Amino acid sequence: MKDHTNCHCCPSSAPAISEEKFRLNRRSFLAGTSLAGMALGGLSLTSVLAATGDEELPMPMPRQPLLVKPILLHDLPQRHEGVSWRGWGGVDSKEAALEEVERINRELAGIKKDADFPVDFLEISVVNDMGQMIGHPEVDAADLLLVYGAGGAIDALKNIKKDAIIFQRWKSGPVYLQYEIVSPRFLRQHTDTQKLTHILPEDVVTDSLDELTWRLRSLCGLKNTLGTKMMTIGGAGAWAQPEGVVPKLVEKIWKFQFHDISYKELEKIINSAKEDQKIVALAKKRAADYFKIPNTTLETSQDFVDNCFILDQVFRSLLKEAGCKNMTINACMGTIMQVSKTAACLTLSTLNDDGYLVFCESDFVVIPSGVLLGNICGKPVFLNDPTYPYDQIITLAHCTGPRKMDGKNHEPARIVTHFESDYGASPKVAYANGTICTNIAPDFEAKRWVGLLGEVIDAPFKPICRTQIDIRYKCPSSLVAERMPGFHWMFSYGDYMKELGYALRRVGIQWDNLDRVPVVS
Repeated sequence: MKDHTNCHCCPSSAPAISEEKFRLNRRSFLAGTSLAGMALGGLSLTSVLAATGDEELPMPMPRQPLLVKPILLHDLPQRHEGVSWRGWGGVDSKEAALEEVERINRELAGIKKDADFPVDFLEISVVNDMGQMIGHPEVDAADLLLVYGAGGAIDALKNIKKDAIIFQRWKSGPVYLQYEIVSPRFLRQHTDTQKLTHILPEDVVTDSLDELTWRLRSLCGLKNTLGTKMMTIGGAGAWAQPEGVVPKLVEKIWKFQFHDISYKELEKIINSAKEDQKIVALAKKRAADYFKIPNTTLETSQDFVDNCFILDQVFRSLLKEAGCKNMTINACMGTIMQVSKTAACLTLSTLNDDGYLVFCESDFVVIPSGVLLGNICGKPVFLNDPTYPYDQIITLAHCTGPRKMDGKNHEPARIVTHFESDYGASPKVAYANGTICTNIAPDFEAKRWVGLLGEVIDAPFKPICRTQIDIRYKCPSSLVAERMPGFHWMFSYGDYMKELGYALRRVGIQWDNLDRVPVVS
């Protein structure tokens, strides 16, 4: 077995996939697409440029909306003298159910309007027994069932093997019966232990629309991650792991589909692009416009930057033709530089800023975490090298930092060379002090991901990978050192710790949230 461990953060620069395997993977991915049977080396990149000078660059496809089926379950009790004839709850008539439907519609419309993720709600079904919804076409089509448990006949929900959230009221409207009995009767099935495997206590929400919304955000991110189409330049790999093992895990767990572009093909495409005057002119114009962004300075060769924008346009065209927005580059510390005559660092930064999810190193130990986190938060994410934790501080660094980490605004950046090669163009981005950030450390075996919430406290400029940040966290450094697995980490602005754990449960990966580990003094 080839030894991939060395003194660098990145693996060997040799492409990790054979031409024979490349052709097989490519045929599998492209079956039924416009690229099937197409000679990529002859691609003219006309999809990048329109016939006029007012062309628009390809942009990534938006996230697919989470499709939610709301169901109101309520009782219609009839009065009988001298006996208990009704259970708890205030939705006990057709009139009360209509009022509740109006309330639910208002709440769901508000969630859809304010959500930072796409979500669609189907029409509310009103039933007296969940058994009425088994086999319903909208139930079958939905990604999630949102069950409003005002009544008692909920048990048939256990037979619908689909993600479900049970919403119940105490103070946000008429009290629901499930507020009393959802745990003993439904979740525990009249025992002392949890009996359902696909609906757990964390799938029950009382009153809070915020609690409902973050769960919807999580499941939207998961939907957009499962089955991801991933373009891999130079093949799919994994840092310091045996060839092929981790990509197979990713295919099994996440259902990723790999579309491999060999460096031999890529070189032909880039050379063709550099001979196209329109493409070169657009790249130079974009490079010039890039330095009009406030707080952007050039500290490397302009030629390197121009080549980065040519590479950006090539990748956009390939991604558009393949019908995906996800990509990674293998051998990014060597081979790509010889082919593109620059480093890919700035290119990955500009693509991520525009909403693609693209990564260096082709490390599929960490890439699924970036795709999931990006699809949850809807913002760029930053693949990085972590250092050793000390004094509740850890340094994270890489040369490919995105700038629009809040999804809207560019952080300050100096455009310098890639550190290890001192070549090409790489952004040294200054992430803002005081920013709350989510950090994921995936393990090599895809069994346990460590989560760490932090705060950016410094953006130094040491002789290491260019975009570098110190983050402070609350748990003991000894705990971080003992529990951190794998190598690369994933970083984003904002707190998405709950969403990640909620999604990972559904693919069988443990979420080791260090902020929730009890500290023994």
